[in-house]
Amino acid sequence: MVYPGRLLLIAGVLVAMVLCVGSPARAQIVAIGASNVAGKGVSSSDAWPAQLEGMLAAKGRSVHVTNAGISGDTNAGMLGRLDSAVPEGTKIVLLDRRGGGWNARRRGQGDQNAELAAIEARLRGRHIRVIPMWWNEVLRNYLQPDQIHFTAEGHRVVAAHMLPAVISAVR
Repeated sequence: MVYPGRLLLIAGVLVAMVLCVGSPARAQIVAIGASNVAGKGVSSSDAWPAQLEGMLAAKGRSVHVTNAGISGDTNAGMLGRLDSAVPEGTKIVLLDRRGGGWNARRRGQGDQNAELAAIEARLRGRHIRVIPMWWNEVLRNYLQPDQIHFTAEGHRVVAAHMLPAVISAVR
């Protein structure tokens, strides 16, 4: 036997699920770069894009930060995958301006400044705000044994330093 109250409850739950799944976050953010964006050597939840999303949520900001970092990527690689990595509706890109250039230079590839300028120009042409990934020499205190990739604490430091600029951008 079907009870009207139970049907109403089930219908209400389904409607709530559709509304929650169908409602986009206030701002779509994509972090793009190389291994220190991807989180090489740490869990995906410890990479700075995920930590930043958690910090934003703790501050009441309804945003999703997509991690489009690829270990070993170059600026040319980022430029080549930019349109697929940064979908329509993206409002902010957090751009790693170091890792891709470092990877390309060690391989003797391309003009890193020109490629970064092209990435930024294409994003701005799409009316997407670009915020460079925070970098400071203090991060050398937060490196894994390879002396290249951030520890989980290093990722937290990056996220914490980027938080004010991102909060300002999602207002």
